[in-house]
Amino acid sequence: MSDDDGMTIKRVVLVGTCVVVAVLGWVFAVSQWETASRIATVASALAGVAAVGIGIWAALPGARPTGIVVRDTGAAKTAGTGNAVTGYHGSGSTDAAVTVERTGDAEATGDGDAISGYSER
Repeated sequence: MSDDDGMTIKRVVLVGTCVVVAVLGWVFAVSQWETASRIATVASALAGVAAVGIGIWAALPGARPTGIVVRDTGAAKTAGTGNAVTGYHGSGSTDAAVTVERTGDAEATGDGDAISGYSER
């Protein structure tokens, strides 16, 4: 399941809960309001349905931050003028957040570059 799927499911649950609460509110509103206990029943039912929906919504996985994420990379080696990159090596012009965690070893021999982690061009 991708992060977008988790957020879509949460939105569906939240909208579904709102629809159920609205429908129950309408049903109770068109019903007879002759006693005070009826009002208490309406309030309790609406609060209960809303609490269950919000509880399910809160239990679902949330969206994670967007951007560039590099994790758990292996080792990289280069010889000569090449680049050994086990993290992120990009331009500084990106507006996206960059997260780099647990990168592998980078080894360069000769005139090469070794990058393990984050580097801007």
